[in-house]
This record gives sequence, C-alpha cells and structure tokens, in this order.
Amino acid sequence: MRLRLLPIAISVAVSSVILFGGWFGYHSYAMENPLMNIVQGVPGVKDVQMNLKTDEVDVSLKLDPKAGSSLRQVYQAIETQGAAIVGKREVKVNVTNVSSEALERWWSSALFDVAQAMETKQYASIPKVLEQHKSELAGLSVSTEMDDQNVYVQMTQGDKSKYVILPRTGEKMVVWQNG
Repeated sequence: MRLRLLPIAISVAVSSVILFGGWFGYHSYAMENPLMNIVQGVPGVKDVQMNLKTDEVDVSLKLDPKAGSSLRQVYQAIETQGAAIVGKREVKVNVTNVSSEALERWWSSALFDVAQAMETKQYASIPKVLEQHKSELAGLSVSTEMDDQNVYVQMTQGDKSKYVILPRTGEKMVVWQNG
C-alpha cells in the first residue's frame, strides 16, 4: 500500500488551520473582546489593550483624569462583571501615565511616607500624608481610593497625571516603581 504525501499534507494543514483558527477565534471573540468592552465601559477609560494569558490578565489602559476616572472602578468592573472570563487568573493593570518631571519628583519625595504607611498598614494616613505634601507642587490634585487588595493614588496637575497602584500584600511591594 502506497501513501500519497500531497493529500496527507493538505489534510494536516487544513486541520491545523481549523484547530488553531477556532482557538484564536474563541480566545479573541468570546473572551478578550467582552472583557475589553467591560473595561471600556468604565467612565474615563480612553484606551485599552489586553492580553489574556493562562495564569494572568494583563490590562494596559490610558485614563482621562478630567473625566473622573478611577482605577478602583476598573478593577471592580474586571472582578465583578468580568469574573466569568477572568476566572482564577491574576489581574494586572498597567496605566499609561502622562506625567511630568515635576510630578515624578513630587511623588518620589512623598513616597517614603506612603511606603511607611503601607508597611505599617496605616492606610488611613496615606490621604493625610499626600495632602500634607500637596502644597509642595502648585496646582496639584491628589485622590486616593482603597479596596481589599490595593490602594489607588491619582495625582493630577493640569493636563499631566500619574496613577499608582499600591498592593496591600507585602510580597508584591516591589511593583511600586511601575505605577
């Protein structure tokens, strides 16, 4: 019995295209797009990029500080409305900051007091500490929010803004500089 290679190769190629195309379609249209629509529905979210991995969900977004955007609302929307899609994956949100050198310097000077409050679990003192430092930079607006996983800090000065997510768990504190 003689096997013909051309029909076998064509069958393998067609099967591969159908199998991987179906997986890609499911991943994109049944999971990424609905989750992206949930995040885009949060007030103030301007741009969203998403990457669903087997163990984590990476969300990169740009927020409009003038539209009343809130990182806590983004996290909450992902965890509640997107719970079926996210499952047990870890959610990582990265905000594209449109910051300035002055805003970065201000945050660096306030960070020591914030880190001390985080380390001692004195979360209620974070807004007070930031409010005390606020006078060091003209036109600065600072807001803080908290949930059971993170403390969210938003700093705005004119058209510049910086968003920082401070994890409330000790082992994740190394990600602060990425905020």
